[in-house]
Amino acid sequence: MSATELDSALSQAAHYLQAAQRVCVLTGAGVSAESGVPTFRASDGLWEGHRIDDVASPEGWYRNPALVWQFYNARRANVAQVKPNPGHYALAEMERRWGQNFTLVTQNVDGLHLAAGNRNVLEIHGSLRQTRCLSCAAVDDRGLKPLGDAPRCPRCQGRLRPHIVWFGEALDDAIWWAALEAASACDVLLVVGTSAVVYPAASLIPVAKRRRPTPAQVIEVNLTTTDASDWADVGLYGPSGIILPQLVQRLEYSGALS
Repeated sequence: MSATELDSALSQAAHYLQAAQRVCVLTGAGVSAESGVPTFRASDGLWEGHRIDDVASPEGWYRNPALVWQFYNARRANVAQVKPNPGHYALAEMERRWGQNFTLVTQNVDGLHLAAGNRNVLEIHGSLRQTRCLSCAAVDDRGLKPLGDAPRCPRCQGRLRPHIVWFGEALDDAIWWAALEAASACDVLLVVGTSAVVYPAASLIPVAKRRRPTPAQVIEVNLTTTDASDWADVGLYGPSGIILPQLVQRLEYSGALS
C-alpha cells in the first residue's frame, strides 16, 4: 500500500468514525504478535513436537492434563514478559471517546487490551490468567504466576483447567451474545489483526454488514488483504501498531477524540 493510498484510506476511515455513534472492534492474533506474543499455531502446527490439538482440546486434556498445563504455563510465562504496543493503546484511546458505546471483541487470550486500558472487552476465547475448577466450576484470575502441571482449586481442591475455549468447545453464551449485540448495533466495525477465518468470531463481520436499516461500515487493519477484505469498506494495510495511532491522530485533529 503506497503512502498516498494509505493517506486516502486513513481519511476515509476517520470520516466513518467521526460520524459513528457506536463502534465495535474485532481483534485477532496479529495485534498481539506485534507485542511479541507468538501466534497460537506455529508455522509447522507443532509445539515442542506435539500437535496443537494435543494441548488445546478436550481430548488432549483427558489424555495428558500435565502436558496441557506445561503448554499453557509456557504461554503464560511468555505473556508475562510482553507489554501492550501502540496499537493496543490507540484502541484504548478510542474507547475513551465512545465510552459505553465502544465494545472490543477479542480472540486473544493474553489480556493485553485490558493492560492497555480498554475496559469494555469481550474475551470470547477466554483468558490465560483465568482457571476453571472442574469440580465446583469456580473461575479465578490467577495472574500469570507459575501454576505447575497439576494445580488445584483453592476452594475445593478440585482439578483446575485453563479457562480457555479449546478446539471443539462452544463459546460462553453470555459473552458471545454480547459480542453479537455489539456487532449488530455498531455504526463502524474495526477488524484488526485477524484473517477472519476462525468461526464463529469471523461471523461478526457479516452480522455488522447486515445491520438494518443501515449496514455498518467495516474498516480492516491488517498487514495484507484477508478474507475480511471482501466485506471491508476501507482497508488500512500495515502493522496495526503503526496504522491505529495514525488513525487516532486523524480523529484527534478533527476533534472526534476531544
